[in-house]
Amino acid sequence: MLDVKNLSAGYGDIVAVRDFSFLLKPGKILALLGVNGAGKSSTLMTLMGIVEQKGGEILLDGVDISNLAANRRIRQGMAIVPEGRRIFSDLSVQENLTIGGHIVDAATLKRGIAQAYEYFPRLAERMGQKAGSLSGGEQQMLAIGRALVSNPRLLLVDELSLGLMPKIIDECYDVLAKLRSDGMAIILVEQNTERALAVADDVAVLEAGNSVWSGSAADAANDSSLVETFLGTA
Repeated sequence: MLDVKNLSAGYGDIVAVRDFSFLLKPGKILALLGVNGAGKSSTLMTLMGIVEQKGGEILLDGVDISNLAANRRIRQGMAIVPEGRRIFSDLSVQENLTIGGHIVDAATLKRGIAQAYEYFPRLAERMGQKAGSLSGGEQQMLAIGRALVSNPRLLLVDELSLGLMPKIIDECYDVLAKLRSDGMAIILVEQNTERALAVADDVAVLEAGNSVWSGSAADAANDSSLVETFLGTA
């Protein structure tokens, strides 16, 4: 589904990602790991067309989308759950979900919102409530639900568990597992290494914008030197 070849990206003269390559198939989860500032979030934002791509190719189903604007990439089947959630605080839960499906037809939007409520029942209980009044965990649920309403085939998730209670983290990871079983491809940026390795199929480790290790999640979990050298306490 997604074939990234020698991706380089950054901000002005600053290069945040250098020559990063990976392949992601449907129904698989790739975890991007590394300490803060390693280039993980920059990679996701580049894939979405938000951070400037300075080199390489991004192939989605064999088509180079490197020059597509972010809204065009959404129409191609991509969606992102951004770090910090970035919900619309003054709008209701229902309105946030509706905005997430702005590119789809009415029937698909209706199904997508119903699916979001099925994944996260507490959102249904608060559908008329302003999003800014939700708890941090509920806001993360809303951010995930909003991304799913557009019916993506590829989901990018940035810092899923940051600042959340363990019970909420479990609920969110359960949803990721369901999405994968339904064939969705997922790229996960996560500071909680243990949780990431438990759910991911494959792992890529970044350090200062460079890919320093890639392989299966099982191999990463069994490599104590990898965790100590490149992941620290992440």
